Amino acid sequence: MKKLLSIALFCLLAAEAEAQDFGLSFSYFIPKNGYFSTPISPFSIRGVGVNLNRFISLETGASLYRMSGLNVKDMAFETKDPIVAPNFTLMVPGELVISLKSGRVEFDMKGGGFAFLPFGNRLDYGNLDKGIRAYKNWRVANASADFESTVGYGWMTGAELTVYVTDQVGISLETNYLAGAAKFPIKGSYTGVDSNNEVLTESFDYTDAKMDMTGLEFSIGVIISSGNSGKGKPKRRR
Repeated sequence: MKKLLSIALFCLLAAEAEAQDFGLSFSYFIPKNGYFSTPISPFSIRGVGVNLNRFISLETGASLYRMSGLNVKDMAFETKDPIVAPNFTLMVPGELVISLKSGRVEFDMKGGGFAFLPFGNRLDYGNLDKGIRAYKNWRVANASADFESTVGYGWMTGAELTVYVTDQVGISLETNYLAGAAKFPIKGSYTGVDSNNEVLTESFDYTDAKMDMTGLEFSIGVIISSGNSGKGKPKRRR
């Protein structure tokens, strides 16, 4: 956690020292088998980086999300309902960006990896009990569980389209696909009533369980340029 927070702080300081463009964006994350999630403003700075040449750059940043619900995979059973709901997730990307520009239109292709730190986690016992009932074919199931949360990693790819309505002001639309996971072992017990109306209690230990950080990230923003639009790709922060 300290490492990710240090990276996020570095990105914030780098943005202040290096950025030539600045702006405001709204990002939303739609996880696979989860609930629609929103960012926590103003804790999101993206596009901080170094230009390798006019067309290629390296970018990073940090975003803090309020996740409404994330799924947990690699348990004894599969479910399409989120098991973790809600939590906070700090996401730090590292991307290679290829930029193509013509007039006032810029198109960026991005790819790389990311690290994320989920914290403030809570189990959605309603969905967990529902998954256990389907898995055991029980009439009723009530679980009690403990879990351990860790830092996760994954890869991401996406594209951004920016249209400058003036020499200094642009509108950006960005979409990223993220695929990552963090170890999230869960253990505990559940008590319920089976199909024969017998009351049973069983223990479980899903040591290989992982929090699933897979989904689509959408962003819309306004970019304020320092005035060198058309003279190479400037460093940007949002």
